[in-house]
Amino acid sequence: MLTKWCCSGTEVHNGQSLPNHQGTAAPVQTAGNKPRFREMTMRIKYAIVLVFLATLVIIEKENKIISRVSDSFALKLPKLDFTMNFSVPASAKFAATPSRFWELEAAVGQQDDNNNNNNRSSTAGPVARSQLLLMATTRTGSSFSGEFFNQNPGVFYLFEPLWHVGSAVAFESDRAGGAASGLLNRDVLRQLLLCDLSVLEAFIAPAPHGHVTRHFFRRFSSRLLCEPPVCSPPAGAADSPGDTAKTDRYHCKNHCGPLNLTLAAQACLGQRHMAVKTVRMRQLELLRPLVEDPRLDLRVIQLVRDPRAVLASRMVAFSSRYVAWQRWGRQDSADPPGAEEAAKVRESCESLRASAELGLSQPDWLRGRYLLVRYEDITREPLRKAAEMHRFAGITLAREVEAWIRENTQGPQPGTQKGSVYSTRRNSSEQSDKWRLLLPFKLAQAVQGACGPAMQLFGYRPVRDAAALANLSASLLEPAPF
Repeated sequence: MLTKWCCSGTEVHNGQSLPNHQGTAAPVQTAGNKPRFREMTMRIKYAIVLVFLATLVIIEKENKIISRVSDSFALKLPKLDFTMNFSVPASAKFAATPSRFWELEAAVGQQDDNNNNNNRSSTAGPVARSQLLLMATTRTGSSFSGEFFNQNPGVFYLFEPLWHVGSAVAFESDRAGGAASGLLNRDVLRQLLLCDLSVLEAFIAPAPHGHVTRHFFRRFSSRLLCEPPVCSPPAGAADSPGDTAKTDRYHCKNHCGPLNLTLAAQACLGQRHMAVKTVRMRQLELLRPLVEDPRLDLRVIQLVRDPRAVLASRMVAFSSRYVAWQRWGRQDSADPPGAEEAAKVRESCESLRASAELGLSQPDWLRGRYLLVRYEDITREPLRKAAEMHRFAGITLAREVEAWIRENTQGPQPGTQKGSVYSTRRNSSEQSDKWRLLLPFKLAQAVQGACGPAMQLFGYRPVRDAAALANLSASLLEPAPF
């Protein structure tokens, strides 16, 4: 029996019309209407899917916009006065809360808009055409490798300028502080690469007066900061040439007067190239805004070293921080260093590996601007690696650099005292494997367990016993796999 409702107000029943008591049009219920109903249902489902996909696209675009805005957020905030915030003793640190961190980054960003333009217009010299960042960790030979560029007369070189940031700012949490300090270091680094050295004045203690300071970290390690016109004789130098109290805490060999940061910035702008060496910028992904900055022509060299050798070197250079490792190595303690110490080694290796994998993958923004170099390769063939690093940076290898390498890769001269742990003079043929005779096997084994993936990526062979570790005739270095 077929029943349907029609719009005339009657009911059709077995071919006869019956009244529609509602007196209104009723929906037509027929077997032929089911496909149309299914079609309408499918259209609704497709519409829901399309709306969902469109929503995802909009969210993704908004996230990208937010990311870009957050990167440039510091550039759009008004300049802040740091006179009160930084009136602390030179030996003291202040804690960087989240609000303080954003104030720091905002002030640095404001200088990006103001001070840099002033510096550019106040000098007659050409703007630096390219910038190089030598990115490393402590005890990886970065001081030695940095001299390749410091000795080049066409390069303005800065040695660890971010030390001032780390000495002035202490973050409350190591994990959260790692990301925050990376952002702050990145923004300070941007200004330095633009030759705006005044950005460091907020972090130098005591604060400079009239852009002049006696407390610029390791000034003597930056050649042009110790030469005219940046270097000028200190007042009264003729009467007391050996009185360093009137000069600089990190005084140059020829006893310059206090450092004038304005003159230093002008010297930087007068060079065709600029290079910065730092162990405080370890996350390659954070450098993307700098690589993409149209004002910069930045290239990055990441320097790595066998993590077992790094531990052996740090135990000598920073002995007070590695007491637990030293005791364990001497068998004074049966227990290995705590989980926290082992975690630091693992995290350091994983950070290096993550940056290297990103650089070696050559994403569009980094293509042709990243070079991974092993310290062991430098010690074996310093001239060849120096030429490779200069070629990558677009800098001509100067004769002064070649002469410095020849003079400083033969170790201490006969009859002289052994160099300090910070010395850049070394015997290249012996330096690379010297640690193997000093590091106990169980310490090497612990590092291998913590740094296995990084060692494999960089081409460092593990050892299975103490005899293999001490066998210097067997190399622990694979041919460069990158």
